Amino acid sequence: MRNKKIWIIILLMAVSSFTFAQRFAYVDSEYIFQRIPEYTAALKQLDELSVKWQNDVDAQYAEIEEMYQAYQEDQANMSEQMRRRREDIIVNKEKEVRELQRSRFGLEGDLFRERERLLKPIEERVEKAIQAIAERQGLDLILDKGTESFLYSNPKLDRSDDVIKQLGY
Repeated sequence: MRNKKIWIIILLMAVSSFTFAQRFAYVDSEYIFQRIPEYTAALKQLDELSVKWQNDVDAQYAEIEEMYQAYQEDQANMSEQMRRRREDIIVNKEKEVRELQRSRFGLEGDLFRERERLLKPIEERVEKAIQAIAERQGLDLILDKGTESFLYSNPKLDRSDDVIKQLGY
């Protein structure tokens, strides 16, 4: 029994010394990205593109609304065949606009692809800079403060400015 306690104590000491030997730091990715001019320019470009595309979609929905209002006004004077044809036109136009909206803003739509094209290379550069700092400073783990995944962080551990310097800013 005494031997068992000794081994448990030795095991706990080994585990605790291993835990304390690890070196941690954090970065604030939001802070870093805000200081990269290409990143902020790309975000602005994406916002402008998004607004332009949304205005196009909104204008087409407004056109559909006008078509529907005109249909409502003319419906009493139309034959059954004319009503069906106008309804089909309105329904098809709605499908076209929904498809346009999906192709622009959908999960793998134009905005997503444009975001990947503009931001991904910058994000990869930041990731490589973080890895280089971790290797140079002998760090075992770097957390991202921007994800708000921890409750307390010692400012001495913040390596955000190091990343910005590594990127040449």
